[in-house]
Amino acid sequence: MLGKKLSYAFNRMEDFILVTMFSGMVAVIFYQVIMRYVFNNSSSWSEELGKFLFVWISWLGISIGARRAEHIKIALIVDRMPFKAAHVTNMLAEAVVVVISAVTAWYAYTLVWSQSSVPFAAIKISMSWGYLAVLVGCTLMTLRSLYSIYTSWRSIAGGAEQIETEEGGED
Repeated sequence: MLGKKLSYAFNRMEDFILVTMFSGMVAVIFYQVIMRYVFNNSSSWSEELGKFLFVWISWLGISIGARRAEHIKIALIVDRMPFKAAHVTNMLAEAVVVVISAVTAWYAYTLVWSQSSVPFAAIKISMSWGYLAVLVGCTLMTLRSLYSIYTSWRSIAGGAEQIETEEGGED
């Protein structure tokens, strides 16, 4: 029960942060367009901040895509497999995602530390903040993939009906 409440709260927080960043990005880009085309006076910080927010939105979005199972998958074959084989295939695919995400997170971690003294040109914050998006996104993706492996394993062990009634639906 506590796990469901924490998961729900985390999902809502993740959605809120993403929507807030997206709204901020739209506002900054709108400001940039008005300044450039109406006043012929472009500000240097707004374009860089818009790109920075876009990077964060993209990397946080991979976690939401994993939560909603909206990432690209080749389901043609898996959908025709028997129940257990489909879940084993899902577990193997998610294990590959875990390895790729973990390796990417590790390299992002090294970039966060190595770029800490290098600032963005216009917004004057450390480049580490940009690379931190990759680290956070890949870490969240790793956790979501591990949860998917756990769910598939529970489905094989306990049957699909048990999982559906316990979880009460996703999201």
